[in-house]
Amino acid sequence: MTDPPSGGPIRYERRGPIAVVTIDHPPVNVLGREVLDALVRRLDEAEADPEVRAVVLASASDRAFAAGANIREMAPMGPAEARDHGERGQGTTRRIERLPLPVIAAVNGACLGGGCEIALACDFIIASDEASFGQPEINLGAMPGWGGTRRLPRRIGPAAARRWIMTGRSVSATEAYAHGLVDQVVPRADLLPAALTLAGELAEKPPVALAAAKFALLHSIDPGIEEGLAYELDLWAHLFGTPDQKAGMQAFLAKQPFRAGARQDWATVSKGFPWSEGASQRPGAGGKRKN
Repeated sequence: MTDPPSGGPIRYERRGPIAVVTIDHPPVNVLGREVLDALVRRLDEAEADPEVRAVVLASASDRAFAAGANIREMAPMGPAEARDHGERGQGTTRRIERLPLPVIAAVNGACLGGGCEIALACDFIIASDEASFGQPEINLGAMPGWGGTRRLPRRIGPAAARRWIMTGRSVSATEAYAHGLVDQVVPRADLLPAALTLAGELAEKPPVALAAAKFALLHSIDPGIEEGLAYELDLWAHLFGTPDQKAGMQAFLAKQPFRAGARQDWATVSKGFPWSEGASQRPGAGGKRKN
């Protein structure tokens, strides 16, 4: 049985026991508030349907799976607004990760920033040979804030994750496969069929046992994920009070080169970060947060 796809920035179509959730926000599936909220609603819809046994997360764009978060939306944010937005992004990735159904990302084109973090939250990633992956936030004076600093190291190892995040460079599907991020690389025309084939195989497994295995694996791989995500969000939100974040995102929007600032005001800019004075009182630094 195949149900007709429903509309909006996130399309939903059921193909037998498989829910195909498609990001459809032209031209490159930028992930703003509306798109994130719609994605969560579609995942809720899949979980609520007793006929659904697996989910394929795909893209309607030929250019991108998702090119990242909405920089125009984020550029003017201060730390408090950034925290709220970061919580929305982390909430979306956690919804994917904690969905008691296997989720397969079918990735073509650019899968960058928040888009890469969405894919990282999925159980499997199948990529076309035209896909590229990366966490380029550092080039905007920011860092991954939707779980990337937590999930990328557990997928590809800390050394490779450090190179990806701290250089901000993108990698091909072939390189992503070699690092273990991608489970399979296929020609563009075979992308959705390959994802549906894997989803069909998973849909034949006992659903409660499959959900239990997924949650047990998540706990085994990353038992401290909640604390880790909170620490990431803390740092990400603080960056939205720094001059480099403002300058970097404005340069991106203006399509101009960005040059990072100097360290003359390092002590002032560092307030609130774990390397500043009093860092032992912040989470993740051996102390507890003060109320």
